[in-house]
Amino acid sequence: MRQIILDTETTGIDPQQGHRLVEIGCVEMVDRKFTKRTFHVYINPEREVDPEAVAVHGITDDFLKDKPLFAAVVKDFLEFVDGAELIIHNAPFDVGFLNHEMNRLDPGLGRIEDRCLITDSLAMARHMYPGQKNNLDALCRRLGVDNSGRTYHGALLDSEILAEVYLLMTGGQTSLKLGGDSEDEENDLSVRSVTRKGSIPVFAAKPEELEVHRAYIEKIGQSADAW
Repeated sequence: MRQIILDTETTGIDPQQGHRLVEIGCVEMVDRKFTKRTFHVYINPEREVDPEAVAVHGITDDFLKDKPLFAAVVKDFLEFVDGAELIIHNAPFDVGFLNHEMNRLDPGLGRIEDRCLITDSLAMARHMYPGQKNNLDALCRRLGVDNSGRTYHGALLDSEILAEVYLLMTGGQTSLKLGGDSEDEENDLSVRSVTRKGSIPVFAAKPEELEVHRAYIEKIGQSADAW
């Protein structure tokens, strides 16, 4: 099960009014394990960024002026996400901008939802916590995820935070990280604790426990498809 947690930043709120992407950030998980593979790029939107958007993400026109155009990054982006499940908070917003950019460049690129399964973590959160605030900051507070380094919104940082939130919303367990930084660790499974305030130690499960867990995750996945 290959999942990509994705976030974007933009020049404004509506692509139909000419607003464009300025940043894409993605974090990859396979079978709920972080693979260390990410995709991150800033994009020159060929227009000014609205002041209200700069106040949210801090990305200025001056910063973006020497960044690549969407046409220069779309191939690498699509190769990274093709065939994966995309986990996106408020997916219609990001999907709308991605589809707008792809159609503007080449209608033959199709729609992102024709290439990937889209899961809206905001819709999941609203189902789990009806009547409550369910933006990323609120979910971090509710689930104990440390987002103290989030001064501005940022696509890659927000994807990393959303990955931790998503894991806690869909089972409450940390994920196992594949591989290591050294040759000796190459075939080792190490435990990656989700950053939580007041977290407790996490220990590797026994094989029989993992089998029960896999069955449980499959059940969760079937339920998530309905949200």
